[in-house]
Amino acid sequence: MDQSPPASVSESMQPFLDAIVKPELLKHQDRDVKLLVATCICEITRITAPEAPYSDDVLKDIFHLIVGTFSGLSDTGGPSFGRRVIILETLAKYRSCVVMLDLECNDLVNKMFSTFFTVA
Repeated sequence: MDQSPPASVSESMQPFLDAIVKPELLKHQDRDVKLLVATCICEITRITAPEAPYSDDVLKDIFHLIVGTFSGLSDTGGPSFGRRVIILETLAKYRSCVVMLDLECNDLVNKMFSTFFTVA
């Protein structure tokens, strides 16, 4: 799907946008579920960029989820490595780290870089 779709497409996507950020999905215990939710949310942010599709509080929960997926980058041979890389590329391409700083998620930014250094 292209970025900034027509209003009719955006409206038809709204139920999914609302459902994917339910707390039971964002804070799910299963790593694979978390990874798939993070992947979907990254696609949503790509499609809706430059507009943020969620409130600041929901974005903070999303960034916690996304940063948590980066610990799996150390498993380069694992089946989910490619998804993690796509999440990282999307985060970089759409400069989501700037949004994290705007939301004053400084501890989360520190955790993200600590994870990167550990993985490297």
